[in-house]
Amino acid sequence: MSDAPSGGNGTDEGLERLTEEEKIAEIEEFDSLFGIVADGVVGAAGGLVGVAAMTVGLLIAESVGAFSRESFGQLALMIGLDGLASPVALGYGAFVLGGMVPWPLLFASMKEYLPGGRDPVKGIVFGTILWTGFVLAFYDGFTGMTLVAYVVLTLMAHWAYGFSLGAVFEYLSTRPDSLV
Repeated sequence: MSDAPSGGNGTDEGLERLTEEEKIAEIEEFDSLFGIVADGVVGAAGGLVGVAAMTVGLLIAESVGAFSRESFGQLALMIGLDGLASPVALGYGAFVLGGMVPWPLLFASMKEYLPGGRDPVKGIVFGTILWTGFVLAFYDGFTGMTLVAYVVLTLMAHWAYGFSLGAVFEYLSTRPDSLV
C-alpha cells in the first residue's frame, strides 16, 4: 500500500513537470511566433524607409532625363495590373510592396553571409546586388551620357535603399526594449 501512494506521487510529479514543460514550450513557441512577426514588421519598416530613399534618387535621375517613371507603368503591364487604375501608380505600388516584403526578407536571411561589418554596409552590398536586375529591367534605351547618368544614379538610389534598410535593421535590433 505504501508503494501505491509513493508511485502515485511520483506519477503526479511527473505529470506536473510535464505540464510545466508543455507550458514553457507553449510560451517559447509564442515568443518565437511573436519574434517572427516582429522581424517582419522591422523588415517592412526598413523596406519602406529604403524605398523612400530610393524614390528620391529615382526622382533626381528623372529630373536629369536618366530615368522615366513610365517604367513603372511597364511593370504594371507585365504583372497584369493594367486597366484597374493608372499603370504608373499601380506599377509603383507593386515596386513599393516589393521593396517592403520580399527584399527585406531576403536581406534578413542573407545578411550574415554578406560582406561588411555592420548592417548598413551589408545593406549597400545587398542594394548593389538588387541593382544588377533593376538596371536591366528598367532600361529605357538611354545612350551616351544619359546612359552613364542612368547607371550611376540608379546605383546610388539602390545604395540608399540598402543603407537605409540595413540602418533600420541595425537600429531596431539593438534597442534594449526591442524584442527582435
